[in-house]
Formats: sequence, structure tokens, C-alpha cells
Amino acid sequence: MTTHVTPDRAPLRSWLPGFLALAAIWGASFLFIKVGIEELHPLHLTLYRVATGALTLLVVLAVLRDRLPREPRVWAHLVVVAAFGVALPFTLFGYGEQRVESMLAGIWNATTPLIVLPLAVLAFRTERLTTRRAVGLGLGFLGVLVVLGVWEGVGGSHFTGQLMCFGAAACYGVAIPYQKKFIAGSSYSGLSLSAAQLLVATAQLAVVGPLVVGAPPVPTELSAPVVGSVVTLGALGTGLAFVINLRNIRVAGASTASTVTYLIPIFAVLIGAVVLDERLNWHQPVGALVVLLGVAVTQGLIGPRRPRAEAVTGIPAVPAAEPAAR
Repeated sequence: MTTHVTPDRAPLRSWLPGFLALAAIWGASFLFIKVGIEELHPLHLTLYRVATGALTLLVVLAVLRDRLPREPRVWAHLVVVAAFGVALPFTLFGYGEQRVESMLAGIWNATTPLIVLPLAVLAFRTERLTTRRAVGLGLGFLGVLVVLGVWEGVGGSHFTGQLMCFGAAACYGVAIPYQKKFIAGSSYSGLSLSAAQLLVATAQLAVVGPLVVGAPPVPTELSAPVVGSVVTLGALGTGLAFVINLRNIRVAGASTASTVTYLIPIFAVLIGAVVLDERLNWHQPVGALVVLLGVAVTQGLIGPRRPRAEAVTGIPAVPAAEPAAR
């Protein structure tokens, strides 16, 4: 998420509770994906999740008396953003978690800024590559190799699952700079754009899902834990969490709000260990720390500070731009 609206120093108590809640919600999303895929195909899980999130944001739009975009150009760009920012990554995380631990999926999500930056520099021309950022990218991708444990050899279902999770992060890496270049300057609120994005993604999944894996099961055929996971993923993790994130940006500023990226894998690992009794190999958390160090360097949190508040972040919810407070 990118914005240039940064308030003066806000009291810690005004934004920290929402900041921690957001990290916990998005960190727990990987747990709920793990539960959901026990009975649902990843495409069906994503469809139900996104449809629930879209309905939630439509309700919020109605309450706030906001409206959906009306320009055909914006909707055309949202087709791309919905595919790469919602439908593909959510589904890839589902496929990945069929093969790897939920906590490992949370770690791979933290690589998103490492993919956003080179694409933003080379493809979309929305960022500049500085020496500091180049060093951060090098550190980050060294961390990726450590997480993968490449010295142990490649191949197998677990390695494939990790690549799928990395592919999901790569999708965010396409969606975020694309949105910044083609949509962020519009007059619509971030809430409006995200609701529209989820609606488009729901339509995409409703068409593709049945063609690929057949019609989704009716909710009454699912167990209570799976239904609860879908509702939580959609209404809380994909819907209301975005509203919380918007508030964090307005109160604490974009740079501070974007640092939630560093807490998401921590919550994902803790929740996976406590709830699902998952365990990681030693090199995976070590690699995650190197990845986060690289991200911190690219974002200016370590080393010389940037002259203006501008952050690139990857999250398991809808990455959307907030042009200005309205």
C-alpha cells in the first residue's frame, strides 16, 4: 500500500492496538487456509473467501455512503489487479499449504516487497533502484535461498509447495506496482477500489473454478471448522482487516503501517506452532530473518532514511492504494 499522507507523530496508544490486531489477523490467515483446504479445493476456498470479503466491504461501503468506481478504465485495470492481487495469490497459497506448513507460507508472504521493488523499477518505472535498495534485494534473496535450503537439494512435494507460496508473493509483486501506476491516482477511496477489486475477483473465480475443478460444494456439506475458517478469512482477514489497515495508515502514516509486514510471519509461525503443532527446520526461521533484514534495508528502516514516507508492502489481504483521505 502506498500513500503520501503521513500525520504528525500520533500517540502510540492510538494506533498500536489496531496495528497488532492486523498483524495477528493476517498472520492467522494461513492457519485458516490450512483448515479450509482440508475439505475445499484451493479454488473453491478462494472463491468463498473472496465472495465473503466482497460482501463485507459492500456493507461497509453502504454504511459509509461511499460508492464503487464508475469509470470503465478503472474497472479494466481492476481486472488485472484482481487476478494478480487476489485470485491467483490466494489460490496459490491454498495449493502451497497442501504441501507445506502454514507457518512456512507466512514466511514466504514476507518476500513480497523483494519482488515488488525490481518490478516497480524495471517494468512499471514507479521506483528508483539505489545502492541501498540493491543491497537489500541481495540480502533478501540470499534469505530466500536459506529458507529453501538449496544445499539440501531441490525437488519433492515440499519444495513444490514452497515455490507455489513464492509464486503467490510474486503475484502480489505484480499487482502492487501495477496498481500504483494505473489506479492509485484515481479519485476513488481505497475502500471503494478494494470492494470493486474483490467483486471482479469473485467473478473471475466463479467462471474459472467450475471449469477447472467443477462446482463448489454447498456450505451445508462442510464441517463447522471449515465454514468458520472461510467466514473468518473473508469477513475478517479479507474484509474488515482492510478497514483496520486504512485507519492505521491515516493515524500512524504509511511507513509505520507498512511495518506490519515484519510481524505477520511472526504471528503465522507462533499460531502454526501452538494451534497446529507445526515445526520448522532451523534454516527456515534463519532465512526468514535474513529476508526481513533485506526488506528493512530496501524500505529504509535500516541505513539512511528516505526523504519521504513511501513504502512497498505485501500482505495476504487486498493490496490497494489509498489516494487521499476523504
